[in-house]
Amino acid sequence: MDYVFSDKVSSLKPSVIREILKFTADPSVISLAAGNPAPETFPAKDIGDITAKIMKENPVAALQYSITEGYTPLRDTMKKRLAKDNCFNEETDELIITSGAQQANELSCKVLLNEGDTLICEAPTFIGSLNAFKSYHVALKGVEMDSDGMNLEKLEEALRTSKNPKLIYIIPNFQNPTGLCTSLEKRKAIYELAKKYGVMILEDNPYGDTRFAGEPIPSIKSMDTEGLVIYSGTFSKTLAPGIRVGFVSAPKPVISKIVVCKQVSDVHTNILAQMICDEYMNNYDMDAHLEEIRAINKRKCDIMLSAIDSSFSKKVTCTRPQGGLFVWATLPEGCDMLGFCTKAVEEYRVAVVPGTAFLINETDKTNSFRLNFTTPTDEQLVKGCEILGKLSRDMFD
Repeated sequence: MDYVFSDKVSSLKPSVIREILKFTADPSVISLAAGNPAPETFPAKDIGDITAKIMKENPVAALQYSITEGYTPLRDTMKKRLAKDNCFNEETDELIITSGAQQANELSCKVLLNEGDTLICEAPTFIGSLNAFKSYHVALKGVEMDSDGMNLEKLEEALRTSKNPKLIYIIPNFQNPTGLCTSLEKRKAIYELAKKYGVMILEDNPYGDTRFAGEPIPSIKSMDTEGLVIYSGTFSKTLAPGIRVGFVSAPKPVISKIVVCKQVSDVHTNILAQMICDEYMNNYDMDAHLEEIRAINKRKCDIMLSAIDSSFSKKVTCTRPQGGLFVWATLPEGCDMLGFCTKAVEEYRVAVVPGTAFLINETDKTNSFRLNFTTPTDEQLVKGCEILGKLSRDMFD
């Protein structure tokens, strides 16, 4: 049989991250390539107790079909929590529970953009969202990043010259893959540009609660007076990624369309998982749990950065994140980044993610690669960085 796939999926390729992760099935490989939270942050016992309580006291609600918008008590909980940060306005906004922030971002693109419309995003950016956007045949326009977020001149140029720009996609807090944080000044400027050119902003904030250094920065959603911002979040980095619970706060007309699209996508997000999230938020100390996550992440980040400082060639530069899960390393100009990453995993058994995985076109040039500090053990962080450091010195010094 000669299989002919639809135009929407024929151009999609397997995630480079997934391909590299195949190497990590080998226990001899140290993986710094994952994008997972630290497993020691999962409140496994609490989730087990909550699940047992739900199945004893309210099993039918947990196992029966439910409404697409999401479990009402959890939606109410999230509305109250987001309202404290001015990320939900009861008069103008609505909220829907999604199957992770990934679905939130995919559905936002689906309801706002036609084929050929332009979606503007950071370059580099999260590969999962890129593939979701590509599946709708939108025109993707990447805007390179400065140390404090998207370059504003190039953002405005993209807005001015692109065909039917409809949406700006941004991860302002501890961005995946760079770990960079968009400054308050740039958040305000990005919002003003969106207002000037009549486009919406999709503010993806999976990492905001993981800040372990520096001062919190107000969200773009909190500045929204024109109904321009869609705000997505997730429990993947605060409870556990496997429960697949995310949420979207957005203007009511946008949410109404997302609801319709979600109905034909998966009917509703797992109700048992939603009930677990709501119970944890209301009857456990979520703020104390977040402080534990931050402490663990900070310690692991410090271990990685210390190992990089002592082992890597001084010609290699790295971001120094104040939260999130990632460090972005950049090799010297003119180097073979893909060759470095391939040699690292095939000969030295250390896996990292080539920066090309996070670009709109994987043939574009970058000298950078992504490292994850939350998933490996402390010992793996040190050993992996020492091995990469020796390789970098051998190649560049």
